[in-house]
Amino acid sequence: MFDLRYGAEAELFRQEVSGFLADAWRPDGRRGDALSEHVRDVRSAATERGYLYRGIPKRYGGSEQPLDIVRAQVIREAFAAARAPMEIGGNGMAMLVPTLLERGTEAQRERFIRSTLDGTYIWGQGYSEPGSGSDLASVRCRGELDRDEWVINGQKTWTSDGARATHMFALIRTEPHAPNHAGISYLLIDLNQPGVTRRPIRQITGEATFSEIFFEDVRTPADWIVGARGEGWAVSRTTLKHERASIGSADALGGTFAKLVDLARTTLRDGRPAIEDPVVRETLGRIEGWVLAHRCSSYRLFSLAAAGEEPGLVGLMMKLLLTETGHDMALLAQELIGDAALIEPAPPGTRGRGSEKWLDQILGTLGNSIAGGTTNIQRGIIAERGLGLPRDLAMGSA
Repeated sequence: MFDLRYGAEAELFRQEVSGFLADAWRPDGRRGDALSEHVRDVRSAATERGYLYRGIPKRYGGSEQPLDIVRAQVIREAFAAARAPMEIGGNGMAMLVPTLLERGTEAQRERFIRSTLDGTYIWGQGYSEPGSGSDLASVRCRGELDRDEWVINGQKTWTSDGARATHMFALIRTEPHAPNHAGISYLLIDLNQPGVTRRPIRQITGEATFSEIFFEDVRTPADWIVGARGEGWAVSRTTLKHERASIGSADALGGTFAKLVDLARTTLRDGRPAIEDPVVRETLGRIEGWVLAHRCSSYRLFSLAAAGEEPGLVGLMMKLLLTETGHDMALLAQELIGDAALIEPAPPGTRGRGSEKWLDQILGTLGNSIAGGTTNIQRGIIAERGLGLPRDLAMGSA
């Protein structure tokens, strides 16, 4: 038997965090605005108590707590149970801040991190370009140094939060005569300036959470480069590491599966609940096996991290497992809702109900297989870096 309890000390800490939330958080205080005054107050108080932004130094707006994997997990669980707001998410907190802490200069950390934590800066990710999707080394958006500024021309696409982003971290080709990987730099760009044009990308769900961004003689300070000139490829891998870790979280997978089981119980087939159909039950059982495997792997990663050990191959598998399992659930949901899968998704900005909500989830899984590196690219990484297969064989197996 595995003992999944965190220990007496952790449970006392859980009571402390839960007690704070019971006193500080009003569930009706969100009012649909993640930056409402009450949400800001709760986040500020939680940071002062050492619950949020734990790995970020106080001089940048964090709580500067010692690394404690168990306490961090207890905090996440307590906030989730109270449905209370944790750290502001998005590209800035999930990807850029960890990258700056690892690879940025002191001036960059002081300039950008605090304003990212409090939501003043909203970051778009400027990696993909037309013709340069998974092959990021082929980016063509160029930057030329003009005294103390970079002058940027070109295009980025599939920029998440592009319509409202105030800034972008981007891969820019600054060394046109260098080999592909060596010619890229990692630049930070203010998007609220002349020469920046945004064009929303309408998705299959009807939403427009991504944008194309066009640059025409856009300028950014010369010292807004993370890492040295031509080191953008290495810096970008730091960012992608954090992106894939956030995408690979197991927190939501079990909840989606529970809703899928409810859908099978309430959907009728020949006058009987669909869950009584042996084919549906077999499919649910197979999916649940993957959901539990993902959960078990999450516990394994958690235990390894708490012990200060490297995750090894399993760490590379989490994002792939989550997206593949999510897609399997979507296929079954599509079969269960039947003709309702032909309706249009819920209008942008509204909360769909019933089949509309499932349709959003079904269509959304298609994007999840691309975000953070396509499924085939992930398989290639696992084969090449995890299993040690030769590159040509690894990519061929993908």
